Amino acid sequence: MTTEISTQRAGGLALASFDDAFRFATMVAKSEFAPKDFRGKPESCLLAIQHGSEIGLSPMQSLQNIACINGRPSIWGDAALALCLASPVCDGIHETIEGDGDNMTAVCKTSRKGKDANVVGRFSVADAKKAGLWGKAGPWTQYPKRMLQLRARGFALRDAFPDVLKGLITAEEAQDYPKPEPVARQAVEVRPRFDAPQVALSDDPEAKARLAVSRATNIDMLDALRTLVDRRHTEGVFTDAQKAALVDLIHHRAEMLLADEQKGQEFEHEAAGTEVHS
Repeated sequence: MTTEISTQRAGGLALASFDDAFRFATMVAKSEFAPKDFRGKPESCLLAIQHGSEIGLSPMQSLQNIACINGRPSIWGDAALALCLASPVCDGIHETIEGDGDNMTAVCKTSRKGKDANVVGRFSVADAKKAGLWGKAGPWTQYPKRMLQLRARGFALRDAFPDVLKGLITAEEAQDYPKPEPVARQAVEVRPRFDAPQVALSDDPEAKARLAVSRATNIDMLDALRTLVDRRHTEGVFTDAQKAALVDLIHHRAEMLLADEQKGQEFEHEAAGTEVHS
């Protein structure tokens, strides 16, 4: 795997390998020059440098102009404008604000060399209201014209110069997207495999005895269980019908074990070795 990274940039420090880039990112992450979101995060610094390098920004320009918002890399609007103006395919960019008050509309007109038609991006107060942005706390309240301008600019530049911006959207636009709601985990309800009522074996001697019979792995264990059933019947724990049912179950289990022995197969069970206590 190659350790070279992209070196197409507007100037400044040249980072020829991955190791060079990571050392630089580690140094910047510890300094005051790193943007707030990048401080102490050399990995984020490195990825920002690489993203910026792919569109022609130097390492420091990348750190100042590439942002990760809601998990998506983006570029600040002024840097997007600078990149497009510096591109040889750009034939000019013109931005205006039309109208006043609630009738304001920001307009960005641009064109590519060799193309006759202009690309026009518009964003109005009505658009901002529809998107729930107009009057929103922060820049939309403090600098409404500027925010309209940046949104129109982002639309126009992305439509006219997608090759220059490499698919990056403006950070101002990315900030206005609603944050994805965290997926609420539903509590897992553990249900019995069958709908039959669950029996507490410690409270049901017959159920406990049936379980012991099913887990018996040899005739000796079954003989011990038969003796135990007889004794519990004498003590009044089992009724005549319960004793008869348990004896039949013991006989059936014994027949199964004998049949397996005759076939030369060893019968294994997860509860092998279960002791029978009187």
